[in-house]
Amino acid sequence: MDFKQVYDDNVAFVWRSLRRLGVREAGIRDAVQEVFLVVHRRLEAFEERARVRTWLFRICMRTAKDQRRRAHVRHEVLDEASIDREESPAKTAAEVVEQREALQLFDAALERLSLEQRTVFILFELEEMTGDRIAECLELPLGTVYSRLRLARESFRRAVLAESKTRSVATRAGGGP
Repeated sequence: MDFKQVYDDNVAFVWRSLRRLGVREAGIRDAVQEVFLVVHRRLEAFEERARVRTWLFRICMRTAKDQRRRAHVRHEVLDEASIDREESPAKTAAEVVEQREALQLFDAALERLSLEQRTVFILFELEEMTGDRIAECLELPLGTVYSRLRLARESFRRAVLAESKTRSVATRAGGGP
């Protein structure tokens, strides 16, 4: 297996996974680099009977956990509003603001999930993995995967409602989101 091919085929998946696992925008490039440093070191030992994305996601989980643990050591201030994306020039200013607010709401709701629930939610809902594949990836019983998914969906729905309400109150009070 060729490192360049693994990188080219999976860098977007790794970036999305790290971002959804809570790595902040300011640290995402470093985290992606950390993941692929591990891949480079361990690629020869990788057993090709396993799925590359399953292996990569496990590395992403450890990297995201390490980043969160080191954040307080470096005295970083985590900024929830730092979701800057390049916008399509065809969008109106209102559409850009609406999309940015939706992304902030999504990230804030996702952040409220436990890591166990968030992981299953991301893999199932966003990466469209099957329950069987998630169970294999996370080394969990299938029943646990579906239990966490059910709880994650409920928690996510409640978090979206709570965040929406908080933002609505702040907007009416003149504080903005």
